[in-house]
Amino acid sequence: MANHQLTGDFLGFGLGLRTAHFEHVLQHQPQVDWFEVLSENFMVAGGKPKYYLDAIAEQYPLVMHGVSMSIGGTDPLNMDYLKALKKLANEVQPKWISDHLCWTSVHGQNSHDLLPLPYTQETVDHVAQRVTQVQDFLGRRILLENVSSYLSYQDSSMDEWDFLNAVAEQADCLILLDINNIYVSARNHGFEPLAYLNKINPKRVQQFHLAGHSDYGDYVIDTHDQDVVEPVWHLYQQALQRFGLVSTMIERDGNIPEFPALAQELQQAASIALKQFPQLTTRLLNTPAKVS
Repeated sequence: MANHQLTGDFLGFGLGLRTAHFEHVLQHQPQVDWFEVLSENFMVAGGKPKYYLDAIAEQYPLVMHGVSMSIGGTDPLNMDYLKALKKLANEVQPKWISDHLCWTSVHGQNSHDLLPLPYTQETVDHVAQRVTQVQDFLGRRILLENVSSYLSYQDSSMDEWDFLNAVAEQADCLILLDINNIYVSARNHGFEPLAYLNKINPKRVQQFHLAGHSDYGDYVIDTHDQDVVEPVWHLYQQALQRFGLVSTMIERDGNIPEFPALAQELQQAASIALKQFPQLTTRLLNTPAKVS
């Protein structure tokens, strides 16, 4: 088991910062350890969203999470995008920056979807080289998230977990492990989700995502508009057993409830972790968060 300490890279339990909750967060300063912000929503000059972001950044640790880097794409890296990302990071000073292990654009056109990659050594080499470029430009390591998928490539020559490990190792980057995405992909492709967890290198995992999905029986879609389901909570418990304490947050992008309801769901994540780590203390658990 990984032995993440309660200082340094462990932030506790966070939520995705969404527009509907800006005022509540500022007015009530809820007992949440940290927030994850969608980078693209704030890569603008000034404006009301940036005002709220700056105000909330004074009260909480933040991390930045992007959806448009297209790290696996074949177009050249978008340097205008990376410059805006770096500018925002310099202003916000996030604990870390993440994006997805996928491609999103081709010929300059953004698909606005997180599209899976073929799991081959050629793709590993391609992605790792691009990650190295991004990290050199940003001056920091980034986290890459496993995406949910609904198709597979005939050319794939390795399992997804081996592909994720290989990219992280070759690029010397970190992993944002989305527990819900593992469950969704396992249902769609017929593999055992615990096998995925057990193959991921614990030394590379720095963050967990939890989320809800839409279950259509024969397939599952990662919609982020439902509560976290019991099988995903169980998989999260197994992830804690393998990786130790890892910064955990809940994503909610549709059918967004009032903030207290979402905070209550986050409390469930903290309670699961507390059973395994009785020494755990964070702001969410009504004590000062131990972060550096």
